Order: sequence, then C-alpha cells, then structure tokens
Amino acid sequence: MATFLYKLGRLAFRRRHFVALIWVALLTLAGVGAASAPAAGNTSFSVPGTEAQKAFDLLEQRFPGMSADGATARVVFKAPSGEKMTAAANKKIVKKTVAELKDGSEVASVADPYQARAVSKNGTVAYASVKYKVSGMELKDSTREALKEAAQDARDAGLTVEVGGDALNTTPETGATEVIGIAIAAVVLVITFGSLLAAGLPLVTALIGVGIGVSTIAALASALDLGSTTSTLASMIGLAVGIDYALFIVSRYRAELAEGREREEAAGRAAGTAGSAVVFAGLTVVIALVGLSVVNIPMLTKMGVAAAGTVAIAVLIALTLIPALLGYAGRKVRPAGEKSKLLGGGRTPKHPHKAGRPNMGTRWASFVVRRPVAVLLLGVVGLGAAAVPAASLELGLPDDGSQPTSTTQRRAYDLLSEGFGPGFNGPLMLVVDAKDSDHPKAAFKEVGKEIKGLKDVVTVTPAVPNKAGDTATITVIPKSKPSSTTTEDLVHAIRDKGTEIKADTDAQVLVTGSTAMNIDTSQKLNDALVPYLALVVGLAFLLLILVFRSILVPLKAALGFLLSVLAALGAVVAVFQWGWLSGLMGVEQTGPIMSMMPIFMVGVVFGLAMDYEVFLVTRMREAYVHGEKPSQAVVTGFRHGARVVTAAAVIMIAVFSGFIGSSESMIKMIGFGLAIAVFFDAFVVRMAIVPAVLALLGKKAWWLPKWLDRALPNVDVEGEGLRAHDGDRPRDGDADADRELVHA
Repeated sequence: MATFLYKLGRLAFRRRHFVALIWVALLTLAGVGAASAPAAGNTSFSVPGTEAQKAFDLLEQRFPGMSADGATARVVFKAPSGEKMTAAANKKIVKKTVAELKDGSEVASVADPYQARAVSKNGTVAYASVKYKVSGMELKDSTREALKEAAQDARDAGLTVEVGGDALNTTPETGATEVIGIAIAAVVLVITFGSLLAAGLPLVTALIGVGIGVSTIAALASALDLGSTTSTLASMIGLAVGIDYALFIVSRYRAELAEGREREEAAGRAAGTAGSAVVFAGLTVVIALVGLSVVNIPMLTKMGVAAAGTVAIAVLIALTLIPALLGYAGRKVRPAGEKSKLLGGGRTPKHPHKAGRPNMGTRWASFVVRRPVAVLLLGVVGLGAAAVPAASLELGLPDDGSQPTSTTQRRAYDLLSEGFGPGFNGPLMLVVDAKDSDHPKAAFKEVGKEIKGLKDVVTVTPAVPNKAGDTATITVIPKSKPSSTTTEDLVHAIRDKGTEIKADTDAQVLVTGSTAMNIDTSQKLNDALVPYLALVVGLAFLLLILVFRSILVPLKAALGFLLSVLAALGAVVAVFQWGWLSGLMGVEQTGPIMSMMPIFMVGVVFGLAMDYEVFLVTRMREAYVHGEKPSQAVVTGFRHGARVVTAAAVIMIAVFSGFIGSSESMIKMIGFGLAIAVFFDAFVVRMAIVPAVLALLGKKAWWLPKWLDRALPNVDVEGEGLRAHDGDRPRDGDADADRELVHA
C-alpha cells in the first residue's frame, strides 16, 4: 500500500492542475445539485419491528385519511389573572382563533376546546388540537406562518398563547461557536506549522471536502428522506477528520523536506507513510459509522452512511488534493523546524530534530517509559472516576419538555402540565385490532374498562372505531410526565394487560404515540448496543492486526477506547442529567440522556480514537521495524508524532465544541460528548496509557503468531517498501510515475 500511495502522491504533485480541476468540478457539481434540489426538513422517523411502529402502520391501513404520521400542534390558551377561559370574551377570542386555524389546505382538522372538553378543571387553561395532512417535514412555511399568526392574534387580544407539537419544528441553529471552533483550529495549525500557508492547506481542503459532502446530502435529501440533522452530523465529523488527515500529510511532508528530500519525493513519501495511516484511520471511522445500520433505525442508518461518505471524501482529498496543493505552494511550505519570515522565521537548523533540547513529545515519552506503572495507574483511575456518573445513566428521547424555556413549545408544555397534569403532554394511543373478535364493540369496552383499573392512569377516552368497526383507537392520559420511568412502567403494564385481553376477547391491543415510540426506540437501541459494539470493535480489531502485525497492540487500543467512552458518558450524565456546569454549557433543562447517545458515541468515538492510535503507533512500529529497541521506539514515535496528534486533538475538540452552541438539544449533547471523548482518548489514553502499556510490554507488544504472520497480507503501513526508492529524484515532465501508478 505504501508504494501505491507513494506513486499516487507523486502523480498528484506533478499533475496538480488536473487534480485540482477534478475537485473543483466535483464541488461545483455538488453545489449546483444542492441549489436545484428541494429543501430538506426533519426526516421522517420510523422504528421497524417495534410495537409502536406496528400500531402506526395498522392505523394507516384501517383508518385511511387519518394521517397517523401527520404533523400536530396544540395551541394552548391561558386566561388573564383572575379570569376564566369560559368567560364570554375569552370564548370569542378562542372561537376566532379556531376559525383562523381551519383556514389552510394542509389542515386536516381543528378541535374546538369547548366542544372537545379541552378546558382545565379550574377553567384557566384550554387548548385547541390541530391535525395536519402531511408530516412536519413536509409542512409548507406558509402553513407554519399561519399557525404563528393565529397564535399572535390571540395574544394581541389579551390571552397568553403558546404553541406545542411538531408542526413548528425547524432546522436547528448552531450559533457563532461553530465559527469560533474553526478559528481555534486555524490558530492551532499556525502554531503547529509556523507558517500561514501550511496552516491554511488543511482548513481549505477540509472545507472543500465538507462542502462536497454536505452539498451532496442536500441534493439527495428529498429523494432519500435525509433530515437537517444528517447534514449537521456529516459537517461536524467531516470537518474534524478532514483537518486531521490533511494535518498528518502536511506534517510528514515537512519532515521529509527536513531530511533533505526534493519536494515531489517528499510529497510521495508523505502520501506513502502518513497516507497509509490516514487510509486505515479513515477505514475504522467508516466501519464504525456504517455499522450503525445494524440497529435497524432508518434515520440512524442514514446519518451514519452520510457521515461515512464525508469521511471517505476527506481521505481521498488528503491523498490527492493535498499533494497537488503542496505542488502549487512550492517553497512557501517550509521544512519541519522552520518558520515563515512573517512568524519570526529565518534561522534554518541543519538537523532540527537533533539540535538543541529534545522536544516536548520526547521528554514526555521518556518520562512515561521511566515511570510506566505510575502513569498507567493514574490514567486508569482518573478515567474510572470520570466514568462513575455513567452508572446513573437514564435514557430517553427529547420532547417539548427538554426544549429551552425561551421557546413557545416549552411554554406550551408547561401550561398543559399546569392545567391538566404532567401526563397530559405524553398521551398514549391504544389501537385495538378486533378483526378476529366475534364481538368487536364488547372488546372495545372491555379494553377501556381494564385499562382504567391500572395504576398511574388519569383518563381513558371512549373507543373511536373505524368505518368497518373492526379497529378502534383509545387515548390514555398517564399521571406522570412522558420521560418518567413511571410512564414507561405504565406502557409495559398496558401491554401485559393486552395479552390477557387477547386471550379473553381475541382482540389485540397495541400501544403507540410519541411517548410509546420513544420508549420502544430506547429499548431497541439498548438491545443493539452489545451486538454493535462486538461488530465494530471486532472488525476494527482485525484491521488493526493487519496494520500493526500484533495481537496486543490492537487489544490495548480497544480497551483504551472503552475506557475513554465510559468516561465521556460519565461526563455527559454529569452535565445533561445531573446539571453540573449546565449553565456554562447552555443546558436549560436536565433530564434523561438521549437514547441514541451511547451507541452513537461508541460508533463515532471509536473511529476517531483510532485516528490517533494509527498515526502515533505506526511511527513507533516504523521505528521498531527499522531496528530500534521497543522503549526507544516509543520515544521516537512521540518525537515525530506527539506534536501533530496534540494539534489534531485540539482541533477536533474545538470543532466539536463549536456545536455546543446549537439550539437543538441533540446536537448540543453530541457536540459536548464527542469533544470530551476526544479529550479523554487523545490526552489520557493515547498520550499516557498507550506508551505506558507499550513500555511495560516491551517486545511482547509486537508479538504475532508465525502462522498468522504468514497468513496476513503485508500492507506495509510503515513504508518499508519505500526504501527501494531512496535516492530517486523526479524529472520534470517525466511520465514514468504515471505509468508506474497504472501498473501498481
């Protein structure tokens, strides 16, 4: 592989005009596609195989035109202090608002509060339920504006009016902190390279890669039902890995220049060595993201595949566009150890890696090699302490109760809780399938009677049958809020009771609604976590055996990753569930952790953690293969790689932290979780635990059974095959490298 990538890097360097033209054309094509495609909204959500989804599917069959997945809104009214909603003046305002709400082509129905008995017992709060023919993703902007205007007219008339439901869901905003994250990345790159131009290359290429990836997602969003969260995730991960991969290549290029190689040769060697690490690091990220499909939740699968595509683009750009741009830059990108004149350069050490005092990476690695047990214990105990809150992890999916108090959805949620009780925000819909029953009407009544007797039930509405009379819907209002464990217990109790009812009446009872769907989704994600972990870690373990030709190094990499993920989950629980530093993070409402967070963090963080593992340890492997002792190889790996890995980690943390400013709680939590996980993994696991373990293992770290060594193909990540090219000097206009690549 190293030889092939070496030839590819030289080809890209020499044919830079052609390579640059291809990438500009791809960016233009993706941009045109995105501009001409219909705008994407929030992706439709389904969870195949769950009871809640089966009930939704049954509703579509038995209640045609009901729009079971149609958007909903609750317009909540509160009377002025000392007044009642039943007062004539207030009734008039509500009646007028209901009439306004009915005026729209996408409106299916509007329930008058006074006819639907939607007025609280104390008379201070009422609500009008609005049902739409299309999903929240498909609602026109004009329909949303009409809803807002109707609510505002009622406010102007003197009532307190708030709107809840999914009809107002919009694309989340990330805020200025995302730009700050990119700015921090730029500063880190300038400090790392000592050159504005060298620092700019990773940023430019990462933005080109993200531009192509996100534009392609936007172009396909309508056809493939990709939501706004998909593109946000792709840009988050694509930007982080795009900068990192380019950073690895440019850093190795400057190191090769410092050893006296000509620029085309240096570009080829950078692609052959650091490029090999980039390919395998990218593969682990892609495996982790595509592996999310095993959960069998379409939205999660689409998010993972889209992000994986963006990562693949980042790898291709690092291997081709970076060498091409280095060709354009010429002497403006200086050898390692030199700074540009603008940043105080001018002195050029003959051997920068040998002159003067050893760099920070060398000094740190030497310290760890001398004190491996102390460093290992400190790292493991520290991560263990950070992981303690993870034992209290409570999972759920966000609802309007998790929105910031500044939003109308949250205020509507609070008003409904105040007027009707907390469980009113999470009604359960029962779908009673009595097609096989001899007495459907009697079965419907029996279901209502049995459910009323359950604990934690406030209200059970009369059954509403379909035209055929073989299926009915019943609404159950719990006492507790939607995200509580009490409501989850009630859902399970209803399903247990449904088994008894079916035995007596031959009628099947299915529980659905947003609350039941959230519970089923959380359970499905929990059940999928272990198989997913086994699949992703197993595949990556095999890949790393191929890269490092060792059993213990990949095993250590996997165990270190588990430590960092558990510590990161502990930090997420401490902030978003316990409320520690919640004000600093802009978390207005604490509560259960998003149910897809653990499995999502496992996928993304595993892939990203392997970036540092591959880049850092391949330099150690390279030194060991070239004859250094195991302990010295650790120090050599840190001398060449610690500065780059540190810069890469700081950049990735800065990029992910930028998404903490998002108005969407899911994006905020993902941004924080990934940022803290990268911090733990890069600075505690890879920079402390990894060298300590390798120092303790010595030669055993690189042990591989002879039979396995013979069976594994030699991918030559450390660039051993490039020794044959020592002394090669490219000739301008020579086409030999092109022919070599074709025959490789």
